[in-house]
Amino acid sequence: MADTNHFFSSYLPEKIAAQPDLQTMGAIFQFDIKDAGTWTLRLTGPEGSGVSEGPAENPSCVITTDKATWEGILDNPSKAMQAFMMGKLKASNIGLATKLQQILG
Repeated sequence: MADTNHFFSSYLPEKIAAQPDLQTMGAIFQFDIKDAGTWTLRLTGPEGSGVSEGPAENPSCVITTDKATWEGILDNPSKAMQAFMMGKLKASNIGLATKLQQILG
C-alpha cells in the first residue's frame, strides 16, 4: 500500500524534477488529508515549483480526503473518480483536479 508521507516527501518532488513540463501547469494545489496532514504542491514554473508540508496561502485547488482514500488512489489512480462520486474526495476546482491525473498516473 502506498504511503502518503513518502509520496509527498520523495516520490512527488522527484517526479516533478524529472518532468519539467509538469512545473509549468501554473497552479498551486493544497492537499488536506485527514489523519495524514496538509501539503502544498506548487507548479508555477521552474523557479517556483515544489512540494512543501503545510497549507498554501492562495491555493488554486484544494483536495480534501482521508488517508485511507488517498492511499487507495495512490495505489490505483483510476479510483479517484469513484471516490469523488462517493463524496470521499473533494476538490475546490474540478478542472484543475482533473489535471492531477498527469501527476498521479
